[in-house]
Amino acid sequence: MSKIEINHLSVDYTEKNHHFTALNDVTFSVENGEFVSVIGSSGCGKSTLLSILEGIKHPSEGSILIDGEPIKGTGNDRGVVFQNYSLFPWMTARKNVAFGVKQARPKLSKAERFRVADEFLDRVGLDAFKGKYPSQLSGGMQQRVAIARALAMDTDILLMDEPFGAIDAKNRTILQELLLKLWEGDGKTAKKTVLFVTHDIDEAILLSDRIVMMSASPGRVYKEIIVPFSRPRNRAELVQTPEYSAFRNRLLSLFYGDIGDKIGGDEVVL
Repeated sequence: MSKIEINHLSVDYTEKNHHFTALNDVTFSVENGEFVSVIGSSGCGKSTLLSILEGIKHPSEGSILIDGEPIKGTGNDRGVVFQNYSLFPWMTARKNVAFGVKQARPKLSKAERFRVADEFLDRVGLDAFKGKYPSQLSGGMQQRVAIARALAMDTDILLMDEPFGAIDAKNRTILQELLLKLWEGDGKTAKKTVLFVTHDIDEAILLSDRIVMMSASPGRVYKEIIVPFSRPRNRAELVQTPEYSAFRNRLLSLFYGDIGDKIGGDEVVL
């Protein structure tokens, strides 16, 4: 049984007598411990898909199952990072992270929650800013707080919608490495299951086991592609290889719709 099963999912909207289909018959699954990235142009329904997985939106048709059970609303088994930071403006960075920890790990004492919050704020480079309110932080810093909160919750599933989009290149690389380290675990616990939305093809290749490429108007699954590079992946070395360049170029061709139903080469197309 897959960790996440998306079955014939469709989402329709009606606004001012105008009917719009955001997602049309989307079907794919995410295995337990798998890191899957979703790529597609703006308007292909990537954020809508994550909103349904979070439980704040509902499908018009089809279903999403987690561990074989339908989603009935938001849940503490899912850590979420959206594009809009979603921080409580009346809470400091430290309290925002500790609040998420409290929801997902209620057995921890107050002191333990704040210890975990401090640890993850330090890991995203914000130890000196933990007493600041969101209005006192830049957009990139606010996003790092949101990322720290999701990671500190230590949920089985991470849903991430362009989590590094507002972050500078140096911190983006640091956070990508941190995410991979936490996803892989310590060898004693199971890997987390990650569904990761991005526009960045290089990011998707470096992070993912598999890439789901979506086409727009309406959003549907166009291709599912296994990333053929073994782990751990050395970023500096991998991007210099001809295999990486060839795979990246094929993904770009798919992204821009320049080829048909099949791509050649050594990667596996499902």
